[in-house]
Amino acid sequence: MYTANKVLLVEDDTELAGMVVDFLTAYEFEIATEGNGIRAIDRILNEEPAAVILDINLPGIDGFEVCRRVRAQYKGAIIFLTARGDEMDEVVGLEIGADDFMSKPVRPHALLARLRTHIARASHENDDEASVIELDTIQINAASRECHLDGQTIDLTTAEFDLLWFLAKNAGKVVSRSDLCLELNGFKYDGLDRSIDLRVSRLRRKLGDDSNHPQLVKSVRGVGYMLSFAGTVGPGKFEAP
Repeated sequence: MYTANKVLLVEDDTELAGMVVDFLTAYEFEIATEGNGIRAIDRILNEEPAAVILDINLPGIDGFEVCRRVRAQYKGAIIFLTARGDEMDEVVGLEIGADDFMSKPVRPHALLARLRTHIARASHENDDEASVIELDTIQINAASRECHLDGQTIDLTTAEFDLLWFLAKNAGKVVSRSDLCLELNGFKYDGLDRSIDLRVSRLRRKLGDDSNHPQLVKSVRGVGYMLSFAGTVGPGKFEAP
């Protein structure tokens, strides 16, 4: 069971790790550190932190491989924090299931804001909204954070589930990239951020939606995305718009 304020920082630069620990501890986070990629895998799966802040260049195995090996079992947030600022590194990180990607040098308050956003969303505190959405062959349960397609469980990361849930709540409506970025990432869309598009691409694959001719998660050029279903929503079973 995840503890909301528990974070594992996987970073082999001890000076940088100490700075991050001091900063986040002041905001009541419980920060554990690990400097080795191989050991990080066991710690993530056994300690179940609410979030992992993960460097790419690590002894043992790199951060990408750590993310690949834990992502199927670990449902908390994974935030890459790395000196490697190449765009392809960001693409790879998000493609393998990371929730966020930040470049060094560390911007402490930006890291804090994103950490809070991901952890708060995963804790699903909105108890007043419908906890189950059913749209044709898809059932999405916010309380258990599970998705079923044609009765089969679809294994989604935290970020992918949040995207699907937000689109499902707005089924039949076009949701702009700006709204998606603000809702899912906690910051305004700058016109360059590709995290939403990459997340949509991963979600389509897992739902079996053809990316060349998508029928479920449709693109609206220059605007954003729409979940295209004529189904029913929540306990009250009202028609999707």
